Amino acid sequence: MPYGYTTDPDVDSSTDRTMMIGVVLLFILVAAFPLYLLYEPGSREEARRVQLDSLIEEGSSVWEFSCAACHGEIGEGVSAPALNSQQFIQSSSDEQTRLLIAVGVPGTAMSAFSQDHGGPMTSEQIRAVTAYIRSWEEQAPDRPDWRDPGGG
Repeated sequence: MPYGYTTDPDVDSSTDRTMMIGVVLLFILVAAFPLYLLYEPGSREEARRVQLDSLIEEGSSVWEFSCAACHGEIGEGVSAPALNSQQFIQSSSDEQTRLLIAVGVPGTAMSAFSQDHGGPMTSEQIRAVTAYIRSWEEQAPDRPDWRDPGGG
């Protein structure tokens, strides 16, 4: 004997209404997605710029206390090479600069600054100093003698 059932018009109406609301919300989300795609790249770029500015600011502080005595207030070189020269900035990638700071330069007074190598700086501070050095790129002077401490 087949099972017979009856439908409740109120339940059917409620189900239809709920499904229609779901379909409308789905279309709203689908329509909103392109608007989000237009907004998001600018938002991310702004966040990157703010993060970089923050890193440069932190790098400036770390530079003042850890690097300026030898490399100069603005990297002009005192008893160590001038790092604000076009020649250094253009020839050294960010990774190379971080590595030089982290492990030092053998045979020179530039010791390792990374905590991993017995120095005082965290990896984030090293990234910040690297960003600070990179921020000089646009105004960096032409200094072929950048390796000569205090040269110029």
